[in-house]
Amino acid sequence: MKPFYRGKVRDLYEAGPDSMVLVATDRLSAFDVVFPDPVPGKGKVLTRVSSNWFGAIRSSGLEQKLDFTDHIIETNVDQFPKDLRLEEWKDRAVLAKKTKRIDFECVVRGYLAGSAFKEYKETGTVCGESLPAGLLQADKLPSPIFTPATKAETGHDENISFSTMKSSIGNLADKLRDISIGIFEFASERMARAGILLCDTKFEFGLLGDRIVLIDEVLTPDSSRYWDIESYKPGSSPAGFDKQFVRDYVESIGWNKQPPAPSLPGEVIQKTTELYLEIERRIASVLK
Repeated sequence: MKPFYRGKVRDLYEAGPDSMVLVATDRLSAFDVVFPDPVPGKGKVLTRVSSNWFGAIRSSGLEQKLDFTDHIIETNVDQFPKDLRLEEWKDRAVLAKKTKRIDFECVVRGYLAGSAFKEYKETGTVCGESLPAGLLQADKLPSPIFTPATKAETGHDENISFSTMKSSIGNLADKLRDISIGIFEFASERMARAGILLCDTKFEFGLLGDRIVLIDEVLTPDSSRYWDIESYKPGSSPAGFDKQFVRDYVESIGWNKQPPAPSLPGEVIQKTTELYLEIERRIASVLK
């Protein structure tokens, strides 16, 4: 079988007129560039984490409260249609509904980090939204903020203002903002129980008719920054359980963040594997 679409880390396969299989590979991307070295088992971690969050969100009542649904049909490969029960897909594939993708990334930030901190240092704003003066790197924001980005097929996604998003899709933008912040607050409260701060995350949505559908991955270490509360200290880049470890490494060697990505040393790959497994364990401990 060949995928009909190959993303940075996921391959999509046809499963029928209204469904598809999302397969999480072991590819690693950072700064929107795919690295040549896979991280063994990474795709399985992403799939398990995302599936657990989808289930927790569904059972929490958030979908009813905020008026959305999700795209999951089945997470157990043994329950897929017979011709799709591939052994190599176990633990790394989900059967999902096809939707009309909304071409914006819905980013929620609870702390000041990454591209948001860089913009704040230059302008005092994040995606056009003014923030209090004097904030440090990794400072907690007064309340979570919604900072959308364009969804680029190739190259870098671009942060945009909420008003730009709303001018494109109208009142749907308000609904996506409210859903995204609601899920973020739910996940933040859960992760605090495990000694983890959820710095930021991104969601993607599609439409089935006029129904909003949460799609792709949810709250994985690929799409989120998770920080250890014990080592958290504003004014620096906190230790985390996500791709920030790789980002910090490639910035330290002077990579210009343009293709091709450099090869990663074995110890960086091993450390990344350990971080992903640890955050999976922490997440599972509060979603049981």
